[in-house]
Amino acid sequence: MQSARRFLMLAMLPALLATSINAAAQLVPGRDYQLIDPPQPADSGKRVEVIEFFWYGCPHCNNLQPPLKAWLKRKPADVAFRSVPAVFDESWIPLTRAFYALDALGLTEKLHSDVFAAIHEHKIRLQDPKALFDWVARNGVERQKFIDTYNSFGVTSRTQRSIDMTRNYDIPGTPALTVDGRYLTAPSMTLKPDKSIDYERYFQVLDQLIALARKARAGK
Repeated sequence: MQSARRFLMLAMLPALLATSINAAAQLVPGRDYQLIDPPQPADSGKRVEVIEFFWYGCPHCNNLQPPLKAWLKRKPADVAFRSVPAVFDESWIPLTRAFYALDALGLTEKLHSDVFAAIHEHKIRLQDPKALFDWVARNGVERQKFIDTYNSFGVTSRTQRSIDMTRNYDIPGTPALTVDGRYLTAPSMTLKPDKSIDYERYFQVLDQLIALARKARAGK
């Protein structure tokens, strides 16, 4: 009789573990993510859109970069990712313009990480346009070409778009990731007991939100 009970318990163990894992992974609105109200249109066509709202001067955004890069290497093929500088204050605008100037010149992949390092490791005040222009020149970028791009109509328009998106998506702070204009999650939502960020859990939440967005698209 005891052997039968033991066999039955062992047979049920995988199902019980699966149930436990699913329950632990269940997303909780307000804890793991928040709804974007009203939802914002995605610019990604048939792919689920993930947007990173960041600011170069934000230390938490800097800390997010390594785990974000690791996630990008394995992100689903049906996900379109892009970064958008958030703007909460006029003082954030110079680094927002810097991002869009680099992007317009095709230098984001080359210098994006270096901008973070310059600010947070080398303590260079790239918020100061002169310091920024000197820095890009030292990094092999034609100084005047960068200045002209930085001050261009195109960069000005995209900077205004960042200001509008920060407001329309109701971004509470940086960094934050949004999924398909419907869901918003931030690393601060996945803290460990010692108050450090659980990045593994954070990207599990992101993957689950992407799955929710797929379902929402399929239900249209």
